[in-house]
Amino acid sequence: MTPEKLIESLQFRYATKKFDAERKIPAEIWAVLEHSLVLTPSSFGLQPWKFLVIDSPEVRADLSKKSWGQSQVTDASHLVVFTTRTDMTEADVDRLMDSLSSIQSRSPESLSGYRNVITGFAAAMTPEARHGWNMRQTYIALGQFMASAAALGIDTCPLEGLEPAGYDQVLGLVGTGYATSVACAVGYRSAEDKYASTPKARFPLEEIIEHR
Repeated sequence: MTPEKLIESLQFRYATKKFDAERKIPAEIWAVLEHSLVLTPSSFGLQPWKFLVIDSPEVRADLSKKSWGQSQVTDASHLVVFTTRTDMTEADVDRLMDSLSSIQSRSPESLSGYRNVITGFAAAMTPEARHGWNMRQTYIALGQFMASAAALGIDTCPLEGLEPAGYDQVLGLVGTGYATSVACAVGYRSAEDKYASTPKARFPLEEIIEHR
């Protein structure tokens, strides 16, 4: 991708208000977008999330009721709910250590110092603070996902206008250690969406970027 193409894809992206309900994302493209979620960076590499792709029209209809009736929830080709670990326990850290040991062929002993750093960092926070920390990681995933979609010519709409507790109930998340943080509708814009041709209102680069 050239620098010009990157800027073009970011200009293409906007928060799609009306999706073409008849147009679906091809399976091979969707597979790439799912992989972009897997490759999202996170603090310490802990990956404190689970991404729920809601395929069921019935479940999406139920989620729409918890989303102020926004049509994107039901009309978009795909809907992803970004869920976050409600805490960060030693078991979560050990899961990462096991992954590092297996994939990178590192002994548990060589990872003990890293493990102590993570557990010490997490232990210094309250459970509520750890949940907030995890939620901020999830927004990194959302940003990477939306940018990846734009690069492929796919439209997205991030959805914070929802009832997280209502989503948790519909999706059976209560008591699982995961909770809803945000959702994203994904698909193709409708020709009737007037916002598709609305110019972006951004402050000048010189006002928001400083070199020091």
